[in-house]
Amino acid sequence: METMETKSVSQVSEHGGQRADVIVEAAGRLFFAPGSVRVSMDDLARELGMSKKTIYRHFPDKRSLLAAVLDRQFAAVERTLTAAAQDAQGQPFGVRVQRFLLAAGSELGRIGAAQLAAGRGDAMLRQYVEQRVDTVVYRRLDELFRDGHRQGLLAAPPELLSEITRGALERLLTSQLPRELDRTAADLLRATVDTVLYGAIRPPHSGHPGTGDEQLEAVIPTARDEEVGP
Repeated sequence: METMETKSVSQVSEHGGQRADVIVEAAGRLFFAPGSVRVSMDDLARELGMSKKTIYRHFPDKRSLLAAVLDRQFAAVERTLTAAAQDAQGQPFGVRVQRFLLAAGSELGRIGAAQLAAGRGDAMLRQYVEQRVDTVVYRRLDELFRDGHRQGLLAAPPELLSEITRGALERLLTSQLPRELDRTAADLLRATVDTVLYGAIRPPHSGHPGTGDEQLEAVIPTARDEEVGP
């Protein structure tokens, strides 16, 4: 009898968890769709074909539901950044930084993190987004630059490089410049990062600093093409 009761509770819990996942997935599609306006719980209930009462059984208010959506989105961002870091292991330092930032820029652009932190939603959710971006992205970036500093690869303080790349990332995600130049924010972030690293990373022996190949020259060729002299 005890085993049957335990199984019954487990099945109910599993069913409830599956329904909560369905609600979170639908809420993410509606609430954070590009160009979407305010979406109400009524809109979500219609999208799901269920009553608001059923939704509120899993999430007591819209804020808790949005937090669950953001948790799922940032978990996906974290998985992508972890994979990018693992793929770049053993690569020159510049390549590691570049791949991490490109992955971060693409993922944060995908979930609209900059817009959320800049003013969409209520103050508590904005603060939540800022904290998650700091934990998932910027603390990893800081550690990456500190690692480069420990290896003697940086000609500039790691704190300065962190501040520059943070500013570039946040600015490009909200700027109209990518649209004006018909480039993605990730494209322009790559050019920005390469430009910064060109003067910041000490060459281990010879050649381009830190990247190990001709990536920087391909991104910013005018830096050398315009040089004149004997």
